Amino acid sequence: MNYRTDKYGNKLSVLGFGCMRFQKKVGRIQMIETERQVMEAFNNGVNYFDTAFIYPGSEAAIGEIFEKNGIRDQVFIASKIPPALIRSLDILDKLLDEQLKRLRTDHIDYYLMHMMADVKVWNRLQEMGIEQWIADKKASGKVRQIGFSFHGNTERFCQIVDAYDWDMCLIQYNYMDEHTQAGRRGLQHAHEKGIPVMIMEPLRGGKLVNDLPNEAKRIFDSYAVQHTPAQWALRWLWNQPEVTVVLSGMNTDEMVRDNIATANDTKIGELTEADEEMLKNVVKEINSKMKVGCTGCGYCMPCPQNINISGVFAAYNKSYSKNKLAGLKSYTECTAQSAPASSCIGCGKCEKHCPQEIAIREQLKNVQKEMEGTAYKAMSRLSSVFSKK
Repeated sequence: MNYRTDKYGNKLSVLGFGCMRFQKKVGRIQMIETERQVMEAFNNGVNYFDTAFIYPGSEAAIGEIFEKNGIRDQVFIASKIPPALIRSLDILDKLLDEQLKRLRTDHIDYYLMHMMADVKVWNRLQEMGIEQWIADKKASGKVRQIGFSFHGNTERFCQIVDAYDWDMCLIQYNYMDEHTQAGRRGLQHAHEKGIPVMIMEPLRGGKLVNDLPNEAKRIFDSYAVQHTPAQWALRWLWNQPEVTVVLSGMNTDEMVRDNIATANDTKIGELTEADEEMLKNVVKEINSKMKVGCTGCGYCMPCPQNINISGVFAAYNKSYSKNKLAGLKSYTECTAQSAPASSCIGCGKCEKHCPQEIAIREQLKNVQKEMEGTAYKAMSRLSSVFSKK
């Protein structure tokens, strides 16, 4: 495993385990599979594990696994707390203590303000006395380092970076988001200030693997150097010295093994100009077929009307990246278990939590218009008939 250092010289595995997408069944984390995958990663050098207060069952799951296997002191835990929940420092104390209890530990290595989208959020916490609170928690040992996770544009990111002496940060970054979100400029700005940058959504929620347009696949398949789309996406990130850790939401044995192999084999500066140009061509093809820039993170859920928002957007995108029939089939399967896009009542609850700032209500109208025609109604009726047999 390759390692890079944080602000204080700790050696962190370049591959981090993102703990939001553990295997689940009926909403419950599958502990046997999850423990096997976490320990496979650990035994192959992965020592950075990222979770959050709002990831259902995640903190408790890794707390149990680390305690059971006696490895807590050999790993680094990053967890997060949404600033919206911090109404007072007393509440923050209670939330932190709850997280420590879930994690079965006496400290969190990297404690992040979750989904900071604007420096105004940090200003509110400063007025509350958050800086003294951080100093006290560091002195007590309950929190080792402080950071923030970010979704938004480059200017807002740089403002937050400049607002405090952060120990680290976490951004969405991949070859599709090179010039959106915090972007390369934001990454370099943080790096220049000595702030380690961790990466989330390296595959855009799997979209850079599972939902590639056929022409994008052909570009990869015909290129002189052969790697899988996932390997190319990770290599593009690890090629950059400003990147400290790349999180992967691994939830299959194959994914764990493949990502470990790629992490072991990738070096800074190894991509050629031809490699970079090839990936730019892939981006062009993806953008030409992408209707909604949803990563499937699930922050918009649950929907009061039981719409699987990311699911219907994935089907909608597939109707363009693959073909109409494939998209319609996915949409029918999705809405067999949840409500169709036409069920939206326009409450806007989802948009308040969307990291990508998608106009979800407007896009759901587009989905309804294009996906819920005569063919969909016929397929839904057939699906209903067969499900009753």
